[in-house]
This record gives sequence, structure tokens and C-alpha cells, in this order.
Amino acid sequence: MDILYLLIPLSVIAMLGAMAVFAWALDRGQFEDLEREGQRILDADNDAPTVDPDQRNASNPRGK
Repeated sequence: MDILYLLIPLSVIAMLGAMAVFAWALDRGQFEDLEREGQRILDADNDAPTVDPDQRNASNPRGK
């Protein structure tokens, strides 16, 4: 039961810290344009350079 005297204030401090980080992220505009960022992640594969398998094996003398 005595552990509650430690755990309750620590949980309140952790909650206030999480709220402060969330408020900071809101203030910085981290949640402004979620749709565009989601599309950017999905379209990232189209921007990746393609590597020819023969060139990849030529750079490694053992072919692995």
C-alpha cells in the first residue's frame, strides 16, 4: 500500500509529460497534413533507384 505514495505522483508526472509533448507537437504543426505524408510514404517506392541484379553481383566478387 505504501508503494501507491510513489506510483500515483509518478503516474501524474508521466501523464503531464505526455500531455506536454503532445501540446508541443500540436504547436509545431506535426498533425497538420496527415494525408499528404501518408501518400508520400506509399509513393516512396516509385522514387527508389532500381539496381540491375547483374551490377549488384559484379560489385561483389563472390556473387553473394
